Amino acid sequence: MKTSEIDGFFADAGRLDPEAHLILDYRVECSGDPRIAAAHLCSEQSTAQWRRVGVDEDYRPRFAAKVLDLEVETELSGTSYLLDPPVSGPVSVCRVRIAHPYTNFGPRLPNLLSAVLGEGPFFAPDVPIIKLLDIQFPDTFLGQFDGPQFGLHGLRERWQIRERPFFFGVIKPNIGLDPESFAELGKQGWLGGLDIAKDDEMLADPDWSPIARRSALLGAARKEAEQATGEHKVYLANITDEVDRLLPLHDLVVANGANAVMVNALPVGLSAVRMLRKQAQVPLVAHFPLIAATSRLPHFGVHTRVWTKLQRLAGFDVVIMPGFGGRMMTPEDEVLECIAACVEPMGPIKPALPVPGGSDSAVTLPGVHERVGGADFGFVPGRGVFGHPMGPAGGAASLRQAWEAIAAGVPLATHAATHPELEAALKAFGPVG
Repeated sequence: MKTSEIDGFFADAGRLDPEAHLILDYRVECSGDPRIAAAHLCSEQSTAQWRRVGVDEDYRPRFAAKVLDLEVETELSGTSYLLDPPVSGPVSVCRVRIAHPYTNFGPRLPNLLSAVLGEGPFFAPDVPIIKLLDIQFPDTFLGQFDGPQFGLHGLRERWQIRERPFFFGVIKPNIGLDPESFAELGKQGWLGGLDIAKDDEMLADPDWSPIARRSALLGAARKEAEQATGEHKVYLANITDEVDRLLPLHDLVVANGANAVMVNALPVGLSAVRMLRKQAQVPLVAHFPLIAATSRLPHFGVHTRVWTKLQRLAGFDVVIMPGFGGRMMTPEDEVLECIAACVEPMGPIKPALPVPGGSDSAVTLPGVHERVGGADFGFVPGRGVFGHPMGPAGGAASLRQAWEAIAAGVPLATHAATHPELEAALKAFGPVG
């Protein structure tokens, strides 16, 4: 790119229509002149060639992505990650804020992703290291999406769960059980106090646990648990599969008594989820396979906050995400940013229920509650319920008892003195954190 051509990829935010652009926040490591690298980043994701040969025209004013702000944060002797071939010479670490006119792709998630996370930005000249940190949408763009059908507040009404977290439980053992044994464990969890008993994200429709049989048994068990407890209960069925099976599987499990469905968002694809949302009769729940593969490196890929926003946009009512536990290898501030992305104002798009999870039990509930700063979250133990020494009913009861202690401002250990299920959880899964 000639030096004289760079200015066509820079703009003053005050001169652009904010309702016509998405705002992208990238961290990049660039070789050479940062202004040229930033111009390449914009050019390659939009108007890589902006005129025909021999024609006096310029498509950049209307169609080019444009740099609104370029900040050089520091200089490095080389890139953060070893590349092959290596980048020679000094590297500038920059934050680049870009306005991208969404007329280039419209309200279509595959096309949006192809632009902002595709060949253009990730193969832009002079930009070997890049991470998309955030994306902001104008209301005119958001208004073309359905978003969650029920959302956080709709789920509270639908499931009659008020002024406390939503208690999920991942039925364990997650792989290998026959449908009858699996359903019995789910029923015991409901009887003990679970709101939602769910399939694991890896359990879908194997030969040894056909989803038709499993969902029928769990649908019946759910109704029995509702009659026994007088509470609303939810069976969350995993319908992750090939795209052409999503709608038939949704219809099958709902007819069998499932009253929510889970989809592994990235493996199936956000566009497929958006299709499912248009016909879904029950809440949609997202799980996070593949996301860490794109996000864990701090300086390359895409921030999990972006995936959270896109899952909400696609229509998920609930977003399960890596939580605060050490096994999840996710910084606390990143978890909190994803929780915020579920509930912050987003035009007409309803808030989604955030569910930070990973190695949780009654003993981790106080810490999660404190970090979240309220009760608008889901809590999703697996072994913390189904590996409890007193069985699934005891594990589920320990969650309710832990919340009683939190609500009363009483230490868990104090409350456990008169609640054996909580006491057993403290001994099995402690210390409190």
